[in-house]
Amino acid sequence: MAQLWGGRFTKETDKLVYNFNASISFDQKFYEQDIRGSKAHVKMLAKQGILTEKERDQILEGLEGILADVKAGRLAITSEYEDIHSFVEANLIDRIGDPGKKLHTGRSRNDQVALDMKLYVRDEIDEIDQEVKSLLEALQKIMEENVHTYMPGFTHLQKAQPVTLAHHVGAYFEMFRRDRGRLFDIRKRMNTCPLGAGALAGTTYPLDREYTAQLLDFDEPTRNSMDSVSDRDYVIELLSALSTVMMHLSRFSEEIILWNSNEYRFVEIDDAYSTGSIMPQKKNPDIAELVRGKTGRVYGALTSILTTMKGIPLAYNKDMQEDKELTFDAIDTVKGCILLFTGMIDTMTFNKDVMEASTKHGFTNATDAADYLVNHGVPFRDAHGIVGQLVLFCEEKGIALDDMTLEEYKAISPVFEDDIYEAISLETCVNKRITIGAPGPEAMEKVIKIYKEYLSK
Repeated sequence: MAQLWGGRFTKETDKLVYNFNASISFDQKFYEQDIRGSKAHVKMLAKQGILTEKERDQILEGLEGILADVKAGRLAITSEYEDIHSFVEANLIDRIGDPGKKLHTGRSRNDQVALDMKLYVRDEIDEIDQEVKSLLEALQKIMEENVHTYMPGFTHLQKAQPVTLAHHVGAYFEMFRRDRGRLFDIRKRMNTCPLGAGALAGTTYPLDREYTAQLLDFDEPTRNSMDSVSDRDYVIELLSALSTVMMHLSRFSEEIILWNSNEYRFVEIDDAYSTGSIMPQKKNPDIAELVRGKTGRVYGALTSILTTMKGIPLAYNKDMQEDKELTFDAIDTVKGCILLFTGMIDTMTFNKDVMEASTKHGFTNATDAADYLVNHGVPFRDAHGIVGQLVLFCEEKGIALDDMTLEEYKAISPVFEDDIYEAISLETCVNKRITIGAPGPEAMEKVIKIYKEYLSK
């Protein structure tokens, strides 16, 4: 097929060079965005008197036909075309003749692809945001149902203090809430329209760039034509934000994998989100493991685009074509991971009795035993040493602090009285932590209410 830009060349492009240069195999993904941008451009050209109303209507009708035919599978996007822009323009000319040749008036493929990529990324941000919101709703449900479900809180993967499942899950709610905030910030910052920037220096046609931006729901047109065609900051920002989403998913997946192990047995993963093995006793947390594994894939996309962009002088260079495949793949990966992860945790069963027993036998109430002594006049340094003796005693006997007799307590420190049992009970250890952000039910109910209001917007 003759290239739309071929007037300057006397020799046909070598087939290998053509294939290496072509982007149709992946940029066909945003055919809808390309046609949406073309429709807005044509409307603006007619408004400015650059096209007649008749030409505008012919072109719009032709573009609508192409869009409908591609969606319905009647028109295939093939490697016959170099890129999605060439596909749309060539098919338009085939359908409506000479008016179709005016589609490209006042624009370049450089500002056109910049527009398409922005429209695509913006659409995908909206979809990812809704998926993250659904994940947050699943977390919110778990929190509401588990304000009084006790479990160990960990540091260094060692049991530290008692918390609740609601409190633990709330930490991930905060992470994913921040992820939504990042997506919102990126969308707002990138929402400027590059169309009309031309190849790099604008155009002599009297374009109304503000009108084009308005038609495409941008806040305003871009303010520098060279930056307009060479900016991929929003892609880098998105891949950075998606890497953070995946990091959060991976951390949570790691915990679920641990909780699913025979040593913990905190959770039971639904059959739909796990697999069996040649060893009949096993139930593998495959979805959690795959999410954890695919995190590196998204990190790779971020590293790739940063490396690609670091040495590119102004303005557009063909290197920038490399932004698409890795971004498309990262977006698809993240969307799939969020969707499956949400389904997994929404159907997961928590073994509350096992969690509580683990909390009691992990000396998570040791700090509260020390606080008890301090409240009875024992210096903190001495209290710390006394509780260390208690733990050593319990470890030797294979019991929990709650299982010690009062005589055994008094043998180590005469300060202990009957009220030690209430002081170190899980209910007391958790409930007395009432400051906002703590695991106590009073504090948790306040936070859950805040989360409900956040999700209702």
